[in-house]
Amino acid sequence: MEQAYTDGSWGGELGFGQKPAIIVIDMTRAFTEPHRPLGSDMSSELTTINALITEGRSHGIPLIFTKVAYETEDYSDAGLWMKKVGGQHDLLIGGDGIEIDPRLCPGPRDMILHKKYASIFFGTDLVSRLVSHGIDTLIIVGCSTSGCVRASAVDAIQYGFRPIVVESGVADRWLDAHQQALRDLQAKYADVVSYELVLEYFDNLPATQTAPEIN
Repeated sequence: MEQAYTDGSWGGELGFGQKPAIIVIDMTRAFTEPHRPLGSDMSSELTTINALITEGRSHGIPLIFTKVAYETEDYSDAGLWMKKVGGQHDLLIGGDGIEIDPRLCPGPRDMILHKKYASIFFGTDLVSRLVSHGIDTLIIVGCSTSGCVRASAVDAIQYGFRPIVVESGVADRWLDAHQQALRDLQAKYADVVSYELVLEYFDNLPATQTAPEIN
């Protein structure tokens, strides 16, 4: 992504680490099907994500899919977020809104992480799982750019992981929010990079036969 600020104070390069994981954030039917209350058209981003998944698997890189999912019918486990954002009735366990978009295909070794709020780290055990496998770099795709992607990238850098946001692989229902979030991420919290740069990084990693299970 083009540098957001040019005075030298912002947007330093984090760079890639030695051991990445791919994080596919909340690409569930509630968000990827435009007719749903929380949904929008993410067809282009899904194409990028699918290509990234294929490349990642071929390089033995672990994949983590996340989904927002609530367990209680009164949505008490959604807390105050239920008051702020409508349409979350589509995120109840047992409904089809929390299904991974059928255009994506999680594999048997991929981790599926349930969460209840924006960040993939909040209220989950993801940090300990990543640390135990020596993961230092998170290749982030999914939705929404200004919400769960941004919150997860901010937490990632705070926990000591390198957040790498793939520009063509993240989506938002609002273009202005998407663009502003990318500028803010690049300026302060993450490296916002092209899909091609990520592939180049994968190609330069040591060969791995199979991805470790992070489950």
